[in-house]
Amino acid sequence: MSLESEIDTLWQRTDDGLTAGDAGSEERDLLDTFLDALEAGDVRAAEKRDGDWQANEWVKRGVLLNFSLRETQSREYGGVDYHDVLPLRRTNDLGERGTRNTPDGTVIRRGAHVGSDAILMSPSFVNAGAHVGDGTLVDSCDTVGSCAQVGADVKLGANTLIGGVLEPVEDAPVVIEEGVSLGAGCRVTSGFVVGHDSVVGENTLLTPRIPVYDLVDEEIIYGRLPPERRAFTRFVESSVGDHDLFDGGAYKPAVVATDVEDRTLEATEREEALR
Repeated sequence: MSLESEIDTLWQRTDDGLTAGDAGSEERDLLDTFLDALEAGDVRAAEKRDGDWQANEWVKRGVLLNFSLRETQSREYGGVDYHDVLPLRRTNDLGERGTRNTPDGTVIRRGAHVGSDAILMSPSFVNAGAHVGDGTLVDSCDTVGSCAQVGADVKLGANTLIGGVLEPVEDAPVVIEEGVSLGAGCRVTSGFVVGHDSVVGENTLLTPRIPVYDLVDEEIIYGRLPPERRAFTRFVESSVGDHDLFDGGAYKPAVVATDVEDRTLEATEREEALR
């Protein structure tokens, strides 16, 4: 049986009543094999098909099974005691692939893929099922949520949140395509897709509920930022301002997207050289 069919069979067994207390060595070995495949990058929670990012539902089910079929245990890592259903990912393979992670606060959960020549600064957290591509920087105080897909050569500025979408399994997670630069304090949530080689200004919130005013194609879009855009937050008039109880007008957040300017690219290239 393939790994996919084995996970699907195990998922059906949990629907039929299998619990963590019932799971034995055979089930745990399968779950460990699945986590190994995630860490190696052999399977991913989402992939691009016909131009659109789509969830691999069986992979997200496999991540969920690792929570439902395991019991919380007392664990130890690096001299620190903690309690969780999953252990942390071992990092002894990172150095041989040119990846750097700083101590005392760089946390990579089991089942997360971290590519070669990447940099993870402390404190930062990469959750189970996430995929961090080659050459990507995860800066201080960053979070990469469960099943989030971060491409190669991405820069996540300090204090950036990449949300996770684990449930429902049919929904694609947050995707940051290759070559993207996110400024400090950005938030990307709820399955939003940031197109490749875009540059996003600091403290920008990207979520499907906030419109993106794309000045390049002259359209308003939701849930994605097209490739090769420079994006930043602006505020537009809100209908709340028409309410009798509201004095002085009201505004709601929006995102404005323009062409990436040459000087913007030069600045990101200088940052890359410093890294």
